[in-house]
Amino acid sequence: MATKKKYVQVGTGGRARFFYSAIATQFKETSELTAICDINPGRMEYTKRLLQEKYGYHEVRTYLSSDFEEMIKQEKPDYVIVTTMDRTHHTYIIRAMELGCDVISEKPMTIDEEKCQDILDAIKRTGRNLRVTFNYRYAPHNTKVRELIMDGVIGDVHSVHFEWLLNTEHGADYFRRWHRDKRNSGGLLVHKATHHFDLVNFWLGSHPKTVFAMGGLYFYGRENAEKRGVTEFYQRSLDNEVAEKDYFGLDLRKNDSLRNLYLNNEAYDGYQRDQSVFGDGISIEDTMGVMVKYQNKAIMTYSLNAYLPWEGFNVVFNGSKGRLEVKVVEKSYVNSGGKQSDEGAVKQKTIIVYPMFGAPYKVEIEESEGGHGGGDPVLLRDIFDKPSDDKFNRAASHVDGAMSILTGIAGNISLRTGLPVQVDQLVKF
Repeated sequence: MATKKKYVQVGTGGRARFFYSAIATQFKETSELTAICDINPGRMEYTKRLLQEKYGYHEVRTYLSSDFEEMIKQEKPDYVIVTTMDRTHHTYIIRAMELGCDVISEKPMTIDEEKCQDILDAIKRTGRNLRVTFNYRYAPHNTKVRELIMDGVIGDVHSVHFEWLLNTEHGADYFRRWHRDKRNSGGLLVHKATHHFDLVNFWLGSHPKTVFAMGGLYFYGRENAEKRGVTEFYQRSLDNEVAEKDYFGLDLRKNDSLRNLYLNNEAYDGYQRDQSVFGDGISIEDTMGVMVKYQNKAIMTYSLNAYLPWEGFNVVFNGSKGRLEVKVVEKSYVNSGGKQSDEGAVKQKTIIVYPMFGAPYKVEIEESEGGHGGGDPVLLRDIFDKPSDDKFNRAASHVDGAMSILTGIAGNISLRTGLPVQVDQLVKF
C-alpha cells in the first residue's frame, strides 16, 4: 500500500471545507490532514470540531497563523493547502516552498504582478511545485468546449464573446465580505474572473498578449443607492431593522455554517461577514468590460456584471469554419451558506454548433453531479487520488495560475491608466 500524502491547511474560512472534507471522507486512504492554521482561533476550533463530529475524522492539531513556520517544521507535510484571504496567498505559498513543501492554492494564485513575480521567483529558487485549483476546467460542458475546439469543429478561432452574470444573491455577496476591499481581493477582475480568463486560455490553448479594460462601481455602494432614492442605510445586518426589510441584508443567525464560522468568532479578529452592500468603503467594481488579444491572434470581448437577474454565462466562438455558442445557467448561492454541491451547480446548459455551410446542431453533454458544473469531484480526484491520463491537460500549474490572473491584473492597470497593457511586461517567467 502506498504511503499517504500528508497535508496541512492554512485558512479555515468558507472555501476551506471543500478541501478538508474531501480528505476526511473519500480520500482518507491516500491522504491525511494533520493540522490546520488560521488567524482566528475560534474559527479554527470550529473547523477542528466539525472534522471530528461531522466527518468522523481524527483530531487535527491547530496553529495560529503566527505559528505557520512552526507548523511546517513540526508536521513536515508533503503539501500545504492555501485557502486564506487572497492578498495573503503569496506569503504562505512562498514560505511553504522555502520550507520544502509543495503547495495547492485556491484561486486566484495572488492579486497583483509584484506578488506574482515573487511566487515565480520562489518556484525557480526552491524547485517546488505549485498547483492552482481551477475546478471549472473539469466541468463536463467546459471540457466539451475544449474538445470541440481541439478537434477543429469550427476551425481556427478568431474571436470570442464571453459574458458572465453574477446575480443579486451570489454577486451581492462579494460586496458584503472582505472582497469589497480591492487591497484584499484584487477586485472581481482577479478574484472571480480568474476562473473565466483561465477557461479562455484553456479553451484556446493560448495566453493573453494585450489587455484593455473599462468599468466601475455602478450599482452597489452608498452613492449609487442614494442616486436611486434610497434614504435608509445601515453598516451591517445584525440586529438592524433597516436590514430586515432589505433584500440584500444577510442574517448570519439563520444559517448554522455562517453563524459558527463568522458571527460566533467576531471577537477574535473583528471580521463582519454581513456588511451592507450599499455601505461606504467599497473599492471594487461591479461592472466590467475587457478586450483581450491572445498570442494566437484571437481576440475576446468580455463582460462581468454582479447584479443581474440570473447566474451563469454566455460564450460564443467565431471560427474559420463556423460558430460555437454556449449557454450555462447556474444555481444561486451564498458562500458557506448552503451545500457545497450548490456552488456553481448547473441548472441548464446548451452547446450549439453552427457550421459555416450546414445545419446547426446541439452537442450532447455528459451529465455530472457536484459543484462547479460537476467539476469539483473530478478536480478532487485529480488532486488527492492517482491522476489519470488527461488529453485535455486540465490540471493547472503555476503558469496557468499566473496567466489567468495576469489578464485581470492587466485589466486593473488599464482601469487605472486608461491604456492597453502588454501582459509580457508584467512578470518574467
